[in-house]
Amino acid sequence: MAIIDTSEKLLEEEKRIKKEIERKHKKTPEQLYDERVKRVWDAIELKEPDRVPVVLGGTLFAAKYGGLDFASAYYNPIAWKQAYIKVMTDFEPDAYGTSGTGESGHVLEALQPTETLWPGGPLPADAPYQFVEKENMKEDEYDLFLSDPSDFMLRFYLPRVFTALAPLSKLPPFRTISSGSFAGLTAMFVSPEFKLLAETLSKAGQEHVKWRQLMGNWEEELASLGFPPIRSIGGAGGAPFEQISSRLRGMRGAMIDIHRRPDKLLAASEMIQGWSIARATPPDLKKRGNPRLGGSGGILRGAEGFLSKKQFETFYWPFLKKALLVSIDLGYVCNIFCEGKCDDRLEYFLELPKGKLIIRFAETDIFRAKQILKDHSCIMGAVPSPLMVTGSVQDVEDYCKKLIKVCGKGGGFIMRATTDSIEHHKLENIKVMVDSVKKYGGY
Repeated sequence: MAIIDTSEKLLEEEKRIKKEIERKHKKTPEQLYDERVKRVWDAIELKEPDRVPVVLGGTLFAAKYGGLDFASAYYNPIAWKQAYIKVMTDFEPDAYGTSGTGESGHVLEALQPTETLWPGGPLPADAPYQFVEKENMKEDEYDLFLSDPSDFMLRFYLPRVFTALAPLSKLPPFRTISSGSFAGLTAMFVSPEFKLLAETLSKAGQEHVKWRQLMGNWEEELASLGFPPIRSIGGAGGAPFEQISSRLRGMRGAMIDIHRRPDKLLAASEMIQGWSIARATPPDLKKRGNPRLGGSGGILRGAEGFLSKKQFETFYWPFLKKALLVSIDLGYVCNIFCEGKCDDRLEYFLELPKGKLIIRFAETDIFRAKQILKDHSCIMGAVPSPLMVTGSVQDVEDYCKKLIKVCGKGGGFIMRATTDSIEHHKLENIKVMVDSVKKYGGY
């Protein structure tokens, strides 16, 4: 698929959009940006803003709304950006929940990932992204991973997750290479498979650079139109169990490890968290776009359907709590996504500093969450996907009114759908969700 480069037209379109925003609101985009940032931060800080804020995301929804196929998010970032900007200016949320498009489809094609299926690549152009979970670290490889993690990632992990990197599995352990043996090692690099590997990496790198250039400074572009993000990259991450259970051992392997090799699972978690903490840096306060909203961690594999409370207290919460505390100490307000059901885990958040969390809920009873966390943490959500897909406009409006009345009471609440995969939600229901706070959300 050819990428449409219309940078000059985009600049003209941006000027037109700004003029239209000023005509409609009698305010500049900069003034609207400041108002929206204040509204969001008032909610985060458990104050009553002028009204309840609302967040809208949706990478693939933007493509659909702009009349594009889903593959555009992977192959045509210019057109996708125009579509996403149209979503923002048409719906006018207080913040957006998407930090950019997916990976470049051309980069993925070059690397041939084994865990990723994407539209326009292995999938039809209008099929959503899919993650294929695999066991990329075998049960008998913990010792190798713990004793020499770089060697494991280079010679075992990468060849398993990218078909194009398979030749790396033929390298000898780097710890065995000396100055005297390295010269002889270079002979393997003239083999056809390593020549192809070098060409592949060069191609992938070129495509990635091109992709980043076309994407530009995405946050700055949206900020110039008056829209801040609800989160930024940064902080010490979340619980390593998520990474181990999804990227290394797979869910089945990790669940078995809890019973058969808990010590190794904990040791791996400690090591992974050490890496995350070591590379964590404070937010860049000179940057626009809510740079302090980072330090995020999600709860999926740590939710009720996966771990008992005892297992959660052993393998999950201590690590998540430590990561969040490190992020908070660095200056972040942590944006946490409780993707799974966490009704019996809400009280754990009370162990963290007040006013330093945004906790987004999907399957958790958000009304109970409000009762427990109302004077402690800002909560975000939770308009259910089934309602958005099958409900009437009146059904959605009534539910949003209830959220505003109950969860918005006293501040500390941000409206949002339970998922950013809203491409199959009814358009009129997305609109009424966003409009509900403008109609009923004033304090």
